[in-house]
Amino acid sequence: MTRFMTLSFSVILLHFAMPVWAQPAAREKKYFKLLEKTFDEQQAYKTVWFVEQRWRLAGNSGFNESIYEVEKILQQAGYVKETNGEAAATLTYRIERRPMKHATWEPVDASLYIVGEKEPVLQFKTNRNMIAMYSASTPAEGITAELVYIGKGTAKELEGKDLSGKIVMAEGGIGGAYNNAIKNGALGALAYSMPKYNQPEKNIHSIQFQGIGYTDSLRQKWGILLSYAAKERLKTALAKGTVTVKVVVNTKIYTSEELTLVANVRGKKRPDERFVFSAHVQEPGANDNASGVGALAEMARTTALLVKKKKVVPQRTLTFLWGDEIVSTRRYIRDDSIRAKGIKWGLSLDMVGEDIQKTGGTFLIEKMPDPSAIWTRGNEKHSEWGGSPLSEAEMFPHYFNDLLLNRCLFEAANTGWVVRTNPFEGGSDHTPFLAAKIPGLLMWHFTDVYYHTDADRLEMVSPAEMKHVAKSALATAFLLATADDRTAVALIKELTRNALQRLQTEFELSKKAVQAGEDKAKEQHILEVWGNWYVKAVNAAIDIPAREAGKTVQQAIEKAKQQIQQQTTTYISQL
Repeated sequence: MTRFMTLSFSVILLHFAMPVWAQPAAREKKYFKLLEKTFDEQQAYKTVWFVEQRWRLAGNSGFNESIYEVEKILQQAGYVKETNGEAAATLTYRIERRPMKHATWEPVDASLYIVGEKEPVLQFKTNRNMIAMYSASTPAEGITAELVYIGKGTAKELEGKDLSGKIVMAEGGIGGAYNNAIKNGALGALAYSMPKYNQPEKNIHSIQFQGIGYTDSLRQKWGILLSYAAKERLKTALAKGTVTVKVVVNTKIYTSEELTLVANVRGKKRPDERFVFSAHVQEPGANDNASGVGALAEMARTTALLVKKKKVVPQRTLTFLWGDEIVSTRRYIRDDSIRAKGIKWGLSLDMVGEDIQKTGGTFLIEKMPDPSAIWTRGNEKHSEWGGSPLSEAEMFPHYFNDLLLNRCLFEAANTGWVVRTNPFEGGSDHTPFLAAKIPGLLMWHFTDVYYHTDADRLEMVSPAEMKHVAKSALATAFLLATADDRTAVALIKELTRNALQRLQTEFELSKKAVQAGEDKAKEQHILEVWGNWYVKAVNAAIDIPAREAGKTVQQAIEKAKQQIQQQTTTYISQL
């Protein structure tokens, strides 16, 4: 999971009860029963175990070994390597290889000592995120030098200072501190920077991975990331006088190729229309995102088994994609304009295995942009990552939000699984779909106190949680890959009820706002926008059947639109 902004409020979202009208029809119930029996969460967990042991960055050995491990799973499930394109068989896969424009990197070993003290400050074997990405190696014997504290390490703080022959320590991001210190002659940089949601004063040995800029092998130096405990130990030593430290770093920087793994279950009637799943391989954590890789691999195996047994007969193609976050998904969409026209839905699996009792991370569906991303109120809340308010022009009206949510709620009603949502924020593999005007959703967990840290290991992953996510995701995909007119009508009715429920909720919120002195016209406009959003979402349902939609579907859409418009008008008039 790659995110770009932070806010301080927490996730307290509505835990929806499963209404009677949202229960799936016979076909969906069949899918859930099949998936309960067929999806093996222990196999998914085994894959997570394999992947999370490896420090993964696109092009490095850990990334590539993970791709090849999933390839083995696909081969054993009956997927055949493409020879003449996707049409060669029902179950196919390929590994796409591309030379990388920049070098890849991987850590090997490191240690940090205060000279004169026996116990190390940090060691790679217990702090696997301590080496800043793209750090070069030190000489084998390491580098020993005086440690100098440089505050946040900003250019202004270091202006005019000669750091030649020194190792610096900053309380700020490693990237800026490294650049500024190296320009002033430093041998290397230590830095501490941990977000509050990681609770560093409690998890004192956690380190979030970060990186430094890469120039070339001749000029590249190194950076070390500090835990809270390491930072405090060094500051305490500095307060007593001059401190000399020894740093040993061993890394690899080399040219490589980027791998993307794509598997397809070919649809029978409309093979060019497809539902695309994606799970990124890079990032070194277990939940982020070995859990996505493991869950998706088992989903692909499960789908192959059900298709071979003719328990599921997709009329549209199901695609499973593993690669570099955002990069591989965006390329999959952009590289083939004809293929892109057939992508109907995209679903990203990112951080899907959280043991919520250990990590604090709640399961979330990040919705496509709807009015809650403009007016975030009531039970709607952003995650601690937060999100900037969107404009009305950025809205993406579509039934996909509600359709996936209702499948998850069905799973929750039968298992006690907690299901929540958050307004759109961005930062994972769902964003390339949305940028291309393709419906795209994210299944994830947050707030996770171990997010991006070296404490995100296998023991933080729940096989049961992965199964909840996978069953809901696959049931949604199977439904859309096999939908007929009857299914479409049922889903339109379900969507209509969702819309009326949302309008009622927003009306109650607006009524309270007006009573509290808020502008009535503004509140009426919010209701109008919600109504229009759902009318357009219902309109989009014309493409649910895996064939030309019949008259009953068209009639259901028109009836739904009338109900939504009428209810919207009524609520606006009652404010």
